[in-house]
Parts: sequence; structure tokens; C-alpha cells
Amino acid sequence: MEFSIKSGSPDKQRVGCVVVGVFENGKLSASAESLDKAAGGGIAELCKRGDMDGKAGSVLLLQKLHGVSADRVLLVGLGKEREISEKSYRDACKAAAKSLVGSQSSEAVVFLIETGPKKSSLAWRVRQWVLALEECAYRFDDFKHKNPPTPPKLNQVVLIVDPKNEHKEVEIALQQAMAIAEGQSLTRTLGNLPGNICTPTYLAEQAQKMAETFELKCQILEEADMAELGMGSLLSVAKGSAQPPKLIALSYRGGAKKSKPVVLVGKGITFDSGGISLKPGADMDEMKFDMCGAASVLGTMQAVARMALPINLTVIVPTCENMPSGRASKPGDIVTSMSGQTIEILNTDAEGRLILCDALTYAERFDPEVVIDVATLTGACIVALGAVACGLFSNNDALAKSLLDAGTEAHDRAWHMPLWDDYQELLKSNFADMANIGGRYAGSITAACFLARFTEKYTWAHLDIAGVSHKSGGEKGATGRPVPLLTHYLINKAGLLA
Repeated sequence: MEFSIKSGSPDKQRVGCVVVGVFENGKLSASAESLDKAAGGGIAELCKRGDMDGKAGSVLLLQKLHGVSADRVLLVGLGKEREISEKSYRDACKAAAKSLVGSQSSEAVVFLIETGPKKSSLAWRVRQWVLALEECAYRFDDFKHKNPPTPPKLNQVVLIVDPKNEHKEVEIALQQAMAIAEGQSLTRTLGNLPGNICTPTYLAEQAQKMAETFELKCQILEEADMAELGMGSLLSVAKGSAQPPKLIALSYRGGAKKSKPVVLVGKGITFDSGGISLKPGADMDEMKFDMCGAASVLGTMQAVARMALPINLTVIVPTCENMPSGRASKPGDIVTSMSGQTIEILNTDAEGRLILCDALTYAERFDPEVVIDVATLTGACIVALGAVACGLFSNNDALAKSLLDAGTEAHDRAWHMPLWDDYQELLKSNFADMANIGGRYAGSITAACFLARFTEKYTWAHLDIAGVSHKSGGEKGATGRPVPLLTHYLINKAGLLA
């Protein structure tokens, strides 16, 4: 979809659709008033009759209004004029985007940047519109060959800004939003691909293609390389599968030569059967989403490279399948991690931490400024936070605050969870340095405590995205989170958030 920023009058737009706002109780926004005047009061009359009540997220599509140049006018409810919240504004964006994408319009002109929540900037509003439209326009129908869905016609969107406002900041916000949307789309597609296609080898190939496109440095470690480095924990998960494991390291250098990189580590279990601790059969198909941590850090790298941010960024993806076989790890097995610490595997379905711990040790060689790992790690996090926020754990409060702030700005929120030493007691093992699970309670915390044992040499945060990475049911599919959170964090770090 192509986006642009312009100025203009709503009644003069010769396009497929013009989008204007209506407040609760039928009060018209400035652009809607302009259209109403051109239409001889027809819009106000519709609102007076109750066809459009202006409640946040309500929409009404009008065809061929007399006196209006556009083929269609989309009225969008914004809620109470003086009480527009970030949520109600986003609801309006999503409702309008869904209506536009579902219409027959190939181009639209949006006049809803003119109003928004208190203290919201033009740049913030632009980002909301771009991301909402791209989210609604996204399709994953590569495998639907019989009666494939018709793709949306909408391909051009103009966002109207008052000519009195400075356009430079808005243009920057537009470019940032388009890059974030591109990264999210990549993340969603990688997550949605079936496990027989999106294998560890496939992920490595996608990383290599990205490296060629953006001139990144890419290194792929094979099983023998990992064995030589002593990654016994990661390889213990991989050995049950016929698919060879990979460890992907992708580096972008946009910052100063001597500047330390931010390192993102993404869990890449391309299918998780649970191993010998086999999962129940119901909904096991959704375990293809267990690589969404890997998909999100690759999507973030795509966005950062597209924006050419002046930072240094390295992405590490440990990737393999977790399958049951005669070679698979068994409960009670003890393995030695790259750090030299030994781990008693009490449950083979707690495998994500086993591949992450070796990747986190491997991250030390990049002399990182900070390391952030992203993983669909625990069902306990879903119980705690649902699908609204991801769980955030960190050994540094300043880093945690930066990530929380970025999540709030992006509306890709996280919640700061405890990482106290009291919980470390739950990981005691009679036979090894630690167990890979801590019992029934505080599962997301003990998983983070496990990872913390491998991150003592640098500043670190962990995002448990089990509840936010994908949806189930009728809307089943990857969400692309937490790409917005991570990219906002990196844009803020570069000092370039518009």
C-alpha cells in the first residue's frame, strides 16, 4: 500500500473514498462540516436521524453524495469530542481501515489526522493510521488455490494534514510507520507458515536473503559448529528431530564503528510437539507459532534496516524443532550448556529456555550494550496477562522502563514482572546445577530466573510473548507483536522518534 502526506479540502477530492470524523451525538468534525456544506446538509441530516451516532469505532459508508467529488464518503465515529482516548482513536482507525479495505475503493483520502487524543502528536496519529490500514490489509492466503480470496483493491492512501503544520516530522513518522508495518508483515508471514515449510533451514535462508537485500553480515552455525562451541543444551532439544538445527547471527551496522550493539535473541522452535513430554493433541497445530520470537526479531531487523537507523543491531536466532523420537531427550537427562552450567531436564516441553540459554551465552561475544530475548516461553504468562501485554523481566530497571515506555507509545504493551532471587530456589536440582522447570507455580517467573543465570555479564531483558504473539479461533494467526515495541525502543534509542 502506498501512503503520502498532503493538504487539501475534502469536497474537492476526486478519489474513491474520503474519510471524515463524526463526534458522539452527531457533531461533525471540521472536515465533515466542509463536506456537509458541499452536500447541502445531507450528512448532518443523516446524523440527526441517528444513522451515525458518532460512537468510537462506528462507521457509515455513503455513496455518490451530491456536491462531493469523491465516489464515497466514509463517516467514522470518534466518540466524545473532549474525551477522545488513545484506545477510542485506535478503535476508530481500525474500524475505518476495515471498512476501507473491504470497500471497492482503490484510493482513499483520510481527514482524521486533524483531531485525536489530548497531547497526541500528528506523528503519533499518522503511525496509528498506517499501522491500522496495513494490519487490515494483510492477507496470508498463499496456500488457498481453490477459490482464493480476492485481494483488497485499496492501494493508495493520502493522509491530509493542515498546511499550517510542519510536514517534515509527519513525513518521518510516515516512513517509520511503513517500515514497522513491513517488519510486522514479515513476522506475521513467518509465523503463519506451516512447520513443514518454515523449518530451521528456511529461517536461515530468509536471514541470508535479508542480508543480501540490506547488506548485512550473516553467519549461520550448523550442528557441528554448535557442538564445537559446547552448546549441549540447544542440541539436546534438536536431536529428536530430523530437521538440522541452525543458529543465525545477523548484524546491522548503522551506528558508530566502536558503538556497542543492541542484541536481540529470538526463540525459533519451528514446531513444538513437547518432545517426550508430549503435548495434548488439541490445538497442537498452533505450535508452529513457537518460533514467533525468532520471527519478531527478524521483523525488527527488517524495519531497522529499512529505516537505516543510526544504531548497531545484532539478531541471534537459535532454531530447531522439538520432536519425540528414539534420539530425543528424556525427562531426567542432564546436559551441559555452553556456559558450562549443567541442567537437569525434568520436562522436555520446557525447551525454549534450553535453546535460549546457549544463544544468550553466545551473545557475549558481540560485547553488547544490552541484550533482549523474545520468546513464546510459558503458558503461565498467558494465564497472568492474557493477550493484552507481554511479560517483561530484566536485570536492569532503566532498560525495563525504556521498554515499557516504548510499548506504551506503540500500544504494544508489556508488564514488568518480578525477577527476585527468592524464586531461584525453585530451580534447585538434586543432580545438576539447576532444573529446567521450577514446579507448578510462578512458571513465567522461574523460566525468566532460569535465563537470568546466563545473562550476568551484561544488561538484559526478557519478553515472554506467549500471550500476544498469535491469536486462536476464528482469527487464528500471528500478530506481528512485539515488533512495534522493539522498533519504538530502537527508534527512541537512536533519538529519532517523530
